[in-house]
Amino acid sequence: MLMKNLIATGLVLSCLAGVTHAAQPRIGSSHALVIEDGTGKILLEKNSNDVVPIASLTKLMTAMVVLDARPDMEAPIQIEQEDVDMLKHSMSRVPVGATMPRKDVLQLALMSSDNRAAASLARTYPGGRPAFMVAVQAKIKGLGLSNTVIEEPTGLSPSNRSNAVDLAKMAEAASKYPDIVRITTDSGETLNINGRQVEYHNSNRLVGKKGWDIGLSKTGFTNEAGNCLIMRIKAAGRNATLVLLNAKASSARLFDASSIRRLLTGEPEPQPVTRVFRHHRHKGH
Repeated sequence: MLMKNLIATGLVLSCLAGVTHAAQPRIGSSHALVIEDGTGKILLEKNSNDVVPIASLTKLMTAMVVLDARPDMEAPIQIEQEDVDMLKHSMSRVPVGATMPRKDVLQLALMSSDNRAAASLARTYPGGRPAFMVAVQAKIKGLGLSNTVIEEPTGLSPSNRSNAVDLAKMAEAASKYPDIVRITTDSGETLNINGRQVEYHNSNRLVGKKGWDIGLSKTGFTNEAGNCLIMRIKAAGRNATLVLLNAKASSARLFDASSIRRLLTGEPEPQPVTRVFRHHRHKGH
C-alpha cells in the first residue's frame, strides 16, 4: 500500500508540504493523523509519531487476533471473576457468571468496549491468555507496527502504547475483517444476558448519526490516554482513516472528527459566534 510506503520512508513532512496551514482545521486532540485511503495521501498530521497510551483502541488488535484463530463463534463463553478489571475497577453491565456465544462477547468488546468481554476473549483463546499474547506479538510484527506495545487485551493498562502512524495501519488491517466492520458500525444491539434482554449502544455517538458514513470505528478512554478515536469514514466521495489521541473530553473528540469531515468535504470551519451587545438607556423609576 502507498500509505505504508510513505510512512516507512518517513515522508510525512514532505507530504504535508503542499498543505497550507490555513487549510487545516483546528484539532484539539494532542495527536492526530488523517490519511486518504487508497492513495495514502496524508491530509492532516499532528504529533503523529509520539508514542502514547491507546486505551481501548487495543480491542481492535484483540478482535483481529481472536478472529485469526477461527474459533467457533457460537461456542458459549462464561464471564469469570478473572475477567473483572482489578486495575481501574471499571464498570461492566456483564455480570460474572453470565454465559453467551463468543460472537456476542466480541460484539460487546468492540461495540460497547466492554472490558470483561475483551478479557474473556483472551482467556478463552486456544492455549489460554499466554498463547493469546504470543499471537498478539506476532500480529504486531506482521503488521509492521514498530512503535506498538500491547501487554493485555483491554487497553486498561497504560503500558499498551502506540502512535497515530501505527494505529492507522492497525485500522487498515482491521477493516479487512467483515465481522469487525459490521460490529463497530452497529449503533446498538439487544443481547440476551442471563435470560434478560439488555440493550447496548456503540461507544461512538457518531455511528448511526445522520450524514455520517462510517466504515470502521473504535473509541478509547483512560486517564492516561485521554479520549481516543479511530474511524474510517467516507465524505464527499473521499475515503479516509482518522486517528485521534488524547482529546481532553469525549465532546472534544467528536468536535475534532467533525472538523476532519469538513476537511474532506471542503466545507469551511464554523466561525465563532460573536455576540453584539447594545447599550440601552433606561429611565429611572
